[in-house]
Amino acid sequence: METRSTPIFDAVGSVAPPERVRYCLYARKSSEDSSEKQALSIDSQVKEMLAMAERDNLEIVDIRREAHSAKASGQRTVFNELIRDIENGRYTGILTWAPDRLSRNAGDLGTLVDLMDEKKLHQIRTYGQAFTNTPSEKFLLMILCSQAKLENDNKSINVKRGLRTRCEMGLWPAPAPMGYLNEKRVDRKGYVYIDPERGPIIKKMFEKVAYEKGAEESCTTGSSST
Repeated sequence: METRSTPIFDAVGSVAPPERVRYCLYARKSSEDSSEKQALSIDSQVKEMLAMAERDNLEIVDIRREAHSAKASGQRTVFNELIRDIENGRYTGILTWAPDRLSRNAGDLGTLVDLMDEKKLHQIRTYGQAFTNTPSEKFLLMILCSQAKLENDNKSINVKRGLRTRCEMGLWPAPAPMGYLNEKRVDRKGYVYIDPERGPIIKKMFEKVAYEKGAEESCTTGSSST
């Protein structure tokens, strides 16, 4: 059986044009995640997406920037404001550099997909792809964001394994304690050496506490016994 889409008619009976998507350009870069050093800066993301919007004649209502990790759900102030504005109808689309700029966790990803299901979010557009409220495109969006979450989860496991390996090799796995400095040479990563400036001071502090306090306690004990 052949099915045909039913056209939308306005008050005078002519076919109404499709609703124009109102985009919010969202640019994010984590200032606390060293793994994102290779990601485009926020200004670069905005520049690239503005050029694409001009080329494709897209309507951008607002530009929002955020420097915060997307690992945890509901922790980004600017992103949460963006979600509220979509729920209130201010925007019907999101323009962003890549899917992982929007989410690296299941909670925020679920919120975006729910907004699509509710027909409040019509499109998420990235530099190379567009995601609309269709099963295949939502599924692809979920795969890409889930892949970003997988990278974060694996990174945590790999870092912990590396730290354990350093400890087993007798190396210092963290920043050197006070009085020591980390070796900066790549071939001696994990080694520490005595800080020539602070090391002697720290040594005197420990000696002062150990010897002078011990002497005071022995004097006190002797006087009390007499």
